[in-house]
Amino acid sequence: MTGYGKSTAEIPNKKITVEIRSLNSKQFDLSVRIPFVYKEKEIILRNSLSRRLERGKIDLTITVEQLVKDVSSRIDHHVMAQYYEEIKDIAAELQIEEPKEWFLVLFRLPDVMKPDVEEIDDEEWEAIEAAVDNAVDEVIAFRKQEGEMLGSVLREKIENIRLLLDKVAPYEAERIERVKLRLYEGLKSLEGIEYDKNRFEQELIYYIEKLDISEEKERLANHLDYFVETLDNEQSQGRKLGFIAQEIGREINTMGAKSNHSEIQRLVVQMKDELEQIKEQVLNVL
Repeated sequence: MTGYGKSTAEIPNKKITVEIRSLNSKQFDLSVRIPFVYKEKEIILRNSLSRRLERGKIDLTITVEQLVKDVSSRIDHHVMAQYYEEIKDIAAELQIEEPKEWFLVLFRLPDVMKPDVEEIDDEEWEAIEAAVDNAVDEVIAFRKQEGEMLGSVLREKIENIRLLLDKVAPYEAERIERVKLRLYEGLKSLEGIEYDKNRFEQELIYYIEKLDISEEKERLANHLDYFVETLDNEQSQGRKLGFIAQEIGREINTMGAKSNHSEIQRLVVQMKDELEQIKEQVLNVL
């Protein structure tokens, strides 16, 4: 979900620059840094970015460069005239000399300079929207490029787990035989004790069934197929891939718990290592 986009727009007297940065996050988390005059449009920007980018920690920055120097405040003639008349009246009443530098005195008085209230017009807002859309397009293109590389990595890891799963089969029959042999030898070591062979066979079958991992192998293979199938879907599937990865982990853990064989346990550890790398990369999937 990482990405970066930048776009500029020029209108009379202004150059507007839009920058968007995207990092990994499970939710849509937007941070906005824009001039105060655009604050009234922030909710529109939020809705637009949420709709198009869906997830991620997003930073939106809009900066404005004035191309022509503009006076941002005006002289309030009425207030200045009032101050002038009042100062003259006070000077006459108190019989003191009037100021020689009238402007120096008057400009220091409150409310003589009146700041302009800047407003955003339709032309400027359309330029901003176009610049934001272009920046978002760049972020999405960046994400797609990253996604193609990420997809290759995930497919490789899934195939590695599949290959490790295939290596389990040769050890299964050997594992069962080892269990049988160990139990028989244990009984033989108990000298002078008679046991019901039929009952022993029944208990042996029950014990072997508890160690059987056929279902886990089948479910794991299905989960691997489903992961790749979901990965090929063009819609946003990051959360779904995370859930499938959890199911893959559950089957691998169950196999390890029931394996009772050092080689199978070694393969399980390798599968877990591949799965952890998958889980790390899935966080980058939208």
